[in-house]
Amino acid sequence: MKTFSLRKEDVEKKWYLIDAKNKVLGRVASRAAAILRGKHKPTYTPHVDMGDNLIILNADKVRLTGSKAQKKTYYHHSGYPGGLKQISFLDMMKKDPTFALRSAIKGMLPKNRLGRKQLLHVKIYAGENHPHQAQKPEKLEV
Repeated sequence: MKTFSLRKEDVEKKWYLIDAKNKVLGRVASRAAAILRGKHKPTYTPHVDMGDNLIILNADKVRLTGSKAQKKTYYHHSGYPGGLKQISFLDMMKKDPTFALRSAIKGMLPKNRLGRKQLLHVKIYAGENHPHQAQKPEKLEV
């Protein structure tokens, strides 16, 4: 038997729409990462960008379970000594409502050039509206 390997020329991409209103952050992110990678397709090939495009609405209304909303902290470092910065989940949601979802999805994708390319295929919006009606996205339940 021969192992089937899909070529990038043979990939057909679709558009999906996820409404994240009152959904748990990790569940939305894991489903989104699987769609971006193409794991929902029977012809999944790990080294090919075969995932679909994704639109996520209501990122500002995503929730965390338990007391994580108060305890979760995001860290980044400036590169200088003593340059560790931290911001809580609630403050980050006020500053940039799409950051938490984008960060969670990014953590579930491969850490290489393929993962960086796949992250470009997700469009995250804080509200109900999006400018992608022309692509006719299919609504997807999480």
